[in-house]
Amino acid sequence: MTQKHSAYAGTMRFFIFSSILWTGFLLPLNTWAQTDSTKKSTQLKEIRIREYRLTEQSKSPTPLQILSGEDLKRMNSLSVADALRYFSGLQLKDYGGIGGLKTVNVRSLGTNHTAVFLDGIQVGNAQNGQVDLGKFSLNNLEEISLYSGQKPELLLPARAYASASSIYLKTRVPEFEKNQHQQLELGLKGGSFGLINPTLVYQYKVNDRLNASINTEYIHADGKYKFRSTNGVYDTIAVRNNADVERFRLQAALFGKFKDGKWQAQAYSFLSERGLPGAIVSNRFDFTQRIWDRDFFVQGGVEKQLSAKLSILVNGKYSYAYQRYLDPDFVTTTGLLDNRFKEQEAYFSISGKYKINSIWETAYASDYTYQTLDANIYRFAYPTRNTFLNVLSSSLTLNQLNVRASVLSTTVTDQVKVYSSAGDKQVFSPTVMLSWKLLKDKDIRIRAFYKDIFRMPTFNDLYYTFIGNTLLRPEYAKQYDVGVTYFKNFKNQKFKFIDIQSDVYYNRVKDKIVAQPGANLYRWIMYNIGLVDIRGLEINAKTAFEPFTDLMVNLAINYTYQRAVDITSKSEDQYQDQIPYIPQNSGSFLTRLDYHHWRANYSFIYTGFRYNQKANIIENYMEPWYTHDAAIGYEFKLKKGSLSINGEVNNLLNQQFDIIPNFPMPGRNYRLTLNYKL
Repeated sequence: MTQKHSAYAGTMRFFIFSSILWTGFLLPLNTWAQTDSTKKSTQLKEIRIREYRLTEQSKSPTPLQILSGEDLKRMNSLSVADALRYFSGLQLKDYGGIGGLKTVNVRSLGTNHTAVFLDGIQVGNAQNGQVDLGKFSLNNLEEISLYSGQKPELLLPARAYASASSIYLKTRVPEFEKNQHQQLELGLKGGSFGLINPTLVYQYKVNDRLNASINTEYIHADGKYKFRSTNGVYDTIAVRNNADVERFRLQAALFGKFKDGKWQAQAYSFLSERGLPGAIVSNRFDFTQRIWDRDFFVQGGVEKQLSAKLSILVNGKYSYAYQRYLDPDFVTTTGLLDNRFKEQEAYFSISGKYKINSIWETAYASDYTYQTLDANIYRFAYPTRNTFLNVLSSSLTLNQLNVRASVLSTTVTDQVKVYSSAGDKQVFSPTVMLSWKLLKDKDIRIRAFYKDIFRMPTFNDLYYTFIGNTLLRPEYAKQYDVGVTYFKNFKNQKFKFIDIQSDVYYNRVKDKIVAQPGANLYRWIMYNIGLVDIRGLEINAKTAFEPFTDLMVNLAINYTYQRAVDITSKSEDQYQDQIPYIPQNSGSFLTRLDYHHWRANYSFIYTGFRYNQKANIIENYMEPWYTHDAAIGYEFKLKKGSLSINGEVNNLLNQQFDIIPNFPMPGRNYRLTLNYKL
């Protein structure tokens, strides 16, 4: 085990070192200057974008939440998963530590009902369907948006219609001022648990029609943090073991423009080695399981307006994911458990939008996805999946009313070499959305949507030796939502704007697939809950005001109420019990202060009590948890750039809590960030 481990680690470190040298070689040796007029222009652009985005949220016929620009930089967040904690209606599943698995659950529908898109193309995972959001950094993202339902645009790939909710990650597109050709941003973050996190973002203007960017980061942490362990008999302070992580990410992108169109292409590489911190049960605190990841993909897209009425969008992607799982404590007839998986995916999409007249548009999209999974497991199923998605959509705008409708056709065929497959599926899924502006002179809107959606079990759900359940049934969900939005800009006043969104929703899920962790993070228990009834309320409010000159205060508050209960059978003891891990009450509060070159922010996150099993009994009860996070920073203006320093304190009150039972989260911890822009 040690030789394999060290060999892999050596290869990884060589790749990291050579990639950093390669990145440095690409950087020209001249310097950049930024004039005062350039800085002022950039600041004005940021203000315009922020106002526009707030208006976009209020106009959307589906609930939309956005974090962009300065908001992302200011949060006490190390990854996309950390930033998403501030969205309403969303539960983050975090298994502890910097390298622990981090997934999201939107409106109690489950992780696999939430699609993740990077620059408009979905991040796929046929193996387990759970995209680990801890893999994605914030250092080069322009925006994170969450749509409950689906994105309301028409010119989209069919995959954008095929999930109950969607998270869109948008890479920062290079923007240059006149006579500016290069931009460089260097960052270094360090903190508790041995965290070292250098980052680099480099942007280059090739010509007026082509820009390039390279961004990379390295994360190393020992993951050792203290936690309290008690079972009512003993009470001890222990140190989290086997939570170390070493990660390297490299992303290169090209952004091009041509007459009546644009294109982009990018390559992404991710290497990771980490320990899997197990469940703290039966007085066991030491774990030895390890996991290695090597992910790579290339993707690209072209959008072209062929005429005044017709536009097309073409996307393509190839991805390769290698994962190795080593469990020295599990001995088989052939030795230690050492599983290796190779997943490949090929994807192609073409979409077209046609403007029939000034009020009516229609669109059609067709996607094809080929996915295969290989493993070194005896009598493995070796599944292959072909997915065909076709969608017809239309939009009608009448004065202050906009109505959108679509019908999605999903065809899934599975083939396996061993055992039996889950069979073929053909499902039609309709969606209707509307947005109605009540008054011409005031931005008060009523919005509503209905969506019928379907998802197949993943390869692991069906076929994996220690997890799979070939008797799992596909999951069907019906979503209903009605909401009201209000937005107002106040010009030349102390109050700058107010943005309020409120939605009530009802989801009904048939044969809900529930994944429950076992003794460690690599073995899960899969089962269906026959019928689940979900009712909820979301309230989001934002405002900004200037109490006195040069001091800007931004406030945001989110609240969610959810009642997600099992209504499969009245004869069962769990009838109308809350389903696992779903709190009835949760919320967050975020405030941001800006004064000259100083900046500070404070956030509060609350998650109410919940249960970790189907039965709502005291043995399965999990206490509420909350965290306070704070940060303060200062920016130094330099002749040829700027230097900022930012200090963070997370979990300020050192609360001991679990998001998943027996997987303790870190207590109070600190981070310090230096960032240099040139």
